[in-house]
Amino acid sequence: MDFDVWWLSYLALGAFVGFFAGLLGVGGGGIMVPVLTSLFVAQGMPKDGVVHLALGTSMAAIVMTSIASLRAHHKHGAVRWDVVRYIAPGILVGTFAATFVASRVASKPLAIFFACFMAYVSLQMLANIKPKPSRELPGPLGMSAVGAGIGGVSALVAIGGGSLSVPFMTWCNIKVHHAIGTSAAIGLPIALAGTVGYLINGWGSTGMPDYSMGFIYLPALVLVSAVSTYTAPMGARLAHRLPVAMLRKIFAGVLLLLCAKMLHAIFF
Repeated sequence: MDFDVWWLSYLALGAFVGFFAGLLGVGGGGIMVPVLTSLFVAQGMPKDGVVHLALGTSMAAIVMTSIASLRAHHKHGAVRWDVVRYIAPGILVGTFAATFVASRVASKPLAIFFACFMAYVSLQMLANIKPKPSRELPGPLGMSAVGAGIGGVSALVAIGGGSLSVPFMTWCNIKVHHAIGTSAAIGLPIALAGTVGYLINGWGSTGMPDYSMGFIYLPALVLVSAVSTYTAPMGARLAHRLPVAMLRKIFAGVLLLLCAKMLHAIFF
């Protein structure tokens, strides 16, 4: 595999994604998808498939970070495995099924959906909106339905589901640190099902660049994952020393700018 100067950008992206994921406890998909989309367009890849390629690559990259996050939260006893057991089947089905929907949607409407959802996430971070506990968790069937919804949206925007699962669990009277830890555990089946789905749906697609497997671009996957694994612990260590509340607002602003850049790259 010959070295490509564009691969340096994937190393930089991995460093940025890992650091902010560790610092703010957010998934990397919100950063990776718009940046990868813009990078792929700049490299001359066909615009019809760049958003799908960015979504699949981001999902695959989230697998490793979700494993590390899950292990860390489990060590602190913050994972509600009873919740994971009931919600995981719906998560797997919803995430996998949504990749078939995403593969049949053109890049432009997919990019618009992604940008709208990230705008919602950013505004939620800026306003620091937290739902008040008002009910209990639903039964197994209800949990599976909720899981399918969280998984479906997560597959369409390549996130680990935390922006949906944490508010849901908090609303259902689960303590915040347990909600965050459980969300980290839920992120693994989302990432696995999404990766397999985008791999299958992209297999045989025309116009994909060299070193692709389905909708997964291997150079970006390997380089982003390798660097983010090292920078995530650095961000986590600084989380208690830096003004995280202010940084979350800055991060939300960066997300909005990245989404605007992605839309510009797709439409113009």
